[in-house]
Amino acid sequence: MKLVSQSHTISKASQIPAQICATSAILRTSKELCLLSYGHRAYVAFMVKWCSDGCAILSMHIVLARMRPLGDSEMVLASFLRLLIYRESHVAISTVNAALDAAEQVCYPVILRSAFTLGGLGSGFANNPDELRDLSAKSLSLSPQVLIEQSMKGWKDLEYEVNTIICCNMENFDPLCTHIGPNFIVVALCRTLADDEYHMLRSLGVIGECNIQYALNPMSKEYCVIEVNACLSRSNALASKATGYLLAYTAAKIALGHTLPELPNAVTKTTIACFEPSLDYIVTKIPKWDLAKFSSQVNHEVGSSMKSVGEVMAIGRTFEESLQKGFKAYVQPKDLDRALSKPTDMRLFAIAHAMYNKNYSFDQLHDLTRIDKWYLYKIDNIVQTSRAIKTPNMGFSDGQIADLVASTEDIVRAHRKSLGITPFLKRIDTLTAEYAAHMNYLYTTYNASEHDVVFDEHGTMILGSGVYRIGSSVEFDWCAVTCARKLRGMGKRTIMINYNPVSTDFDEADRLYFEELGYERVMDIYELKQSQGVIVCVGGQLPQNTALRLKKDGVKVLGTDPEMIDTAEIRHKFSVLDSIGVDQPEWCEVTNLEAAKAFAQKVGYPVLIRPSYVLSGVAMNVVYEESSLECNFSAAASVSPLHPVVITKFIDNAQEIDVGAVAHKGKLLVHAVSEHVENAGVHSGDTTFVLPPFSLTETDMALLKTIAEKVAAAFKISGPYNMQVIKKPADGPNGEPQLKVIECNLRTSRSFPFVSKVLGHNFIETAAAAIMNHDVPAPVDLMKQERDYASIKVAQFSWTQLGGADPFLGVVPRPNTGVLIGGDITKPEMATVAKELLHPSFKLYCSSPEVEAYLNNLPYITAKHIFFPKTDKRKLREVFNEYEIQCVINLAKARGTGFDDKDYVARRNAVDFGLPLLNNARCAQLWVEALGKKIAQGGLTKYTKGKIPPEVRSWREFVGWQA
Repeated sequence: MKLVSQSHTISKASQIPAQICATSAILRTSKELCLLSYGHRAYVAFMVKWCSDGCAILSMHIVLARMRPLGDSEMVLASFLRLLIYRESHVAISTVNAALDAAEQVCYPVILRSAFTLGGLGSGFANNPDELRDLSAKSLSLSPQVLIEQSMKGWKDLEYEVNTIICCNMENFDPLCTHIGPNFIVVALCRTLADDEYHMLRSLGVIGECNIQYALNPMSKEYCVIEVNACLSRSNALASKATGYLLAYTAAKIALGHTLPELPNAVTKTTIACFEPSLDYIVTKIPKWDLAKFSSQVNHEVGSSMKSVGEVMAIGRTFEESLQKGFKAYVQPKDLDRALSKPTDMRLFAIAHAMYNKNYSFDQLHDLTRIDKWYLYKIDNIVQTSRAIKTPNMGFSDGQIADLVASTEDIVRAHRKSLGITPFLKRIDTLTAEYAAHMNYLYTTYNASEHDVVFDEHGTMILGSGVYRIGSSVEFDWCAVTCARKLRGMGKRTIMINYNPVSTDFDEADRLYFEELGYERVMDIYELKQSQGVIVCVGGQLPQNTALRLKKDGVKVLGTDPEMIDTAEIRHKFSVLDSIGVDQPEWCEVTNLEAAKAFAQKVGYPVLIRPSYVLSGVAMNVVYEESSLECNFSAAASVSPLHPVVITKFIDNAQEIDVGAVAHKGKLLVHAVSEHVENAGVHSGDTTFVLPPFSLTETDMALLKTIAEKVAAAFKISGPYNMQVIKKPADGPNGEPQLKVIECNLRTSRSFPFVSKVLGHNFIETAAAAIMNHDVPAPVDLMKQERDYASIKVAQFSWTQLGGADPFLGVVPRPNTGVLIGGDITKPEMATVAKELLHPSFKLYCSSPEVEAYLNNLPYITAKHIFFPKTDKRKLREVFNEYEIQCVINLAKARGTGFDDKDYVARRNAVDFGLPLLNNARCAQLWVEALGKKIAQGGLTKYTKGKIPPEVRSWREFVGWQA
């Protein structure tokens, strides 16, 4: 049997990506059962395209796609059902003019929804023809069909997860106007439905696994089924985590022919899966936004299209407790009424500010937000408690109480414990104690009277990755889970603490505590469980931040000493590298702007500003001139206020190298060297990784290994660590390139899963052995082994959802493609990229007369300056269509300064129109070179159905092992 999943969103149903074409070819020659509903929307377009001759378009928008046996193949494909039920006021359209006509028929305001997309991509609200014209032009570039529907803003937004029975119902904190789940708080189970409303909404008869989204008019019993997806959704992860009911597992069993009475209840271990969960706790899933790290043009309003870059899930016995486990910050928006009436990433803070400082009434807040008063009353409970007696029952942490009473967290903690106030450990119990629960899936609460477990296992505690962050949490979760598996293989009892709503299944450890990873909660669980030790180095930066404090309070931290972790994070301690002969760029720790300016003047611009103890390059920026130093310094200082800001001399045109390694007692065991395609200055999480390296010499590789050995010995490392190294270009024709270490983290990095898969060596299993000092393997040099393949890790960006953000950092274009080229003409790659596109299939266009003149002065190059409307998206879409522009290459020096910047407009609209965008000079250069080689091999020929491209092979065929 093949389980096919696909995590990438298909931008156009009519243009199936190469990897899905390859999947099609593989499946057509397979004789196994295939389940395609586990990749959600990504395979909907694939199924329709692949099975077009087997689709039946039925009434009420039911689309049933079946795969017929092909030739002598005995493959049977599970039926894929997508059911859409809409109100009468909706029209399906495929052109901008049709959208305008449909809106007149439906009446404004309207909502536009795109077909075949994930995360509400391309959807939005329009109040008039001008707004709809721009929105539909963008949406139709991302999907072949959109639906124009009557707006139901202000209605309750509800979601049901169904597996023949109702497994979980969820309610959006906000009314219908934001994308459910990823854009605002989701509560499970529903809090504000009356009993008759609950039963009315569950009346849609469904057999099998599906996800139903409802809109319910809060002033009447009128409701609408917005969408029914007969495939696993993002909400499935929340529903499974919230209830303990294994939806994906059960759906797979049903697909194989099992029935619910045959399947065991994973919670009780004694009853069957034919039950509807009943909860005695409340779950909230809260989105995480990082909009501040993008350009100033980014739109902070949240709507029907997903913008969040992560989320956190919290469990408590009351809504107040559950909410406060996920939220610990407080800000004051400037324009309060607008922040309340127009949902933004600061919406909840605006409500709290209005209650706490401005004394808004419940009616005022309800009129501005349309949020159900039940939730407003609960938030007011938190506000009133913060003004009176401070207790943890409402979810207040020791740190919050310390701020409110002008004390310290340690004093509050000691006082709380002296009063005998400690949290209770409770099991996830989906039958509210009607049957005994035997789950190892737990949470803490102050709203209880006894523990659900005994404390006799004394296991090893592993701190996970914490808040789910797209682009890092899955990698760190793989590291933590792999470490837990290795420890269990050693016969160790394992305790995992994590609150990642889409990862870390509860059966991966002997105990999973779905809890925050702050000092307070880790210490509470550690003291109750009397653990043998804590591993902090496999979950990313968040657990690292508490390592030194845990050690000082008597916790046994396993692996590398927390004193050494602190040494690597604090720059003046990190200077130990100088004493072991490892070079690093000039740097300085500063606490004020004057010192920052003095250092920058001393070493010369550009300089790199970064805070300590952060993940994902938060507030890290390259500064090219003094005028932008102040704002960047302030941003770095505010992110990590307890530590100085580090300023480093930034080396232009330097190559960046990633070194991941494992050591035991200061001795290097294994290491991997990956090369960045982009030059230094692009965060490692956004770069293109290549392994094995393609341009490093044997001398470079030997020196990198020596540096790794010296660092391991200097920091006495036992476990994983990661280094960022830059290769400074040689000074003059007779000079030698220099290798300088710019960063070292004594923990896993997001590249560990990648290098483990590519090199066929599980780095985390080796690290776990080193941490536990148990069966430590002999050192091995994987980088000396010859390989006949290259692996590339490419970052995926969510620019399309982040309206207005400047895509400053694809898919192979079709023949007769127009390429829009622009940017900084002083970059040498501008000329070399244009020369590589000297092919009859490509025509060069530009929006700037300066770029046109520059390119036309190059031998054999012809570029045409085209009319380029900067504010009218519909007209710009027409220009792109007229010149058949299918790719944008923009090599600008810096982000756009405003909405009318031509380079910004080109980048932004490439994203909005679903076109490939190349915005890094080195990446663009390598891409056109690779394209040239593929063209010579027939790379622009049309895909032939049923033919497997020669480069498509199984992973085992490439690396010789099963990843």
